[in-house]
Amino acid sequence: MNTYFANDRHFKTSSACIQTFCCVAVAISPEHEIAVRNSGDSKKATVVFNKDEWNAFIKGVKNGEFDLN
Repeated sequence: MNTYFANDRHFKTSSACIQTFCCVAVAISPEHEIAVRNSGDSKKATVVFNKDEWNAFIKGVKNGEFDLN
């Protein structure tokens, strides 16, 4: 995994996240790799996506494909 993601300061959570222990944190490296992890436990697994994978995921989110309703 990219060593860029070892630094907690690169990870951000959404402003909609009220409780930081129950949200996801996202970091984007200078090489355009995207890492996602649990915002409350940085020791848990971090998942890394390339730009194409991330764009496909975001498109699905915007299309409502992951809505819980």
